[in-house]
Amino acid sequence: MRKTAIIPEGMQEVYDGWQMSPAVEVGGLLFFTGFTGVGRDGATPDDPEAQFRNIFDRILAVLDAAGLDFGAVVEMTSYHIGLQDHLEVFRKVRADYVQEPFPAWTAIEVAGFFRPGPVCEIRVIAARPD
Repeated sequence: MRKTAIIPEGMQEVYDGWQMSPAVEVGGLLFFTGFTGVGRDGATPDDPEAQFRNIFDRILAVLDAAGLDFGAVVEMTSYHIGLQDHLEVFRKVRADYVQEPFPAWTAIEVAGFFRPGPVCEIRVIAARPD
């Protein structure tokens, strides 16, 4: 089995510092690390919409590094603190990124994340086209 780390520009520190790949490709499938709304500057915006855009932009950066776009995403799992409080905003932002045919999606309410501040974490699975 050949396993390849996908590390876009600006994410090498994730690989080195946390010993995890932003995504790993195996057999034409890309398995993504869960991303929270932390910005490139390391700060987490207070605004959930800004957090969601940060997350989707980071996912897009990894897809782009692999030569793909959001059309390759086949499955999305989102984890939320206060899901009902920001579901409509999340869906609005998500609609700016996902493409038809839409990926499978599961949204899960959680109690917290490894650091305070984020209200959401998303992980996806993408597939290379046939």
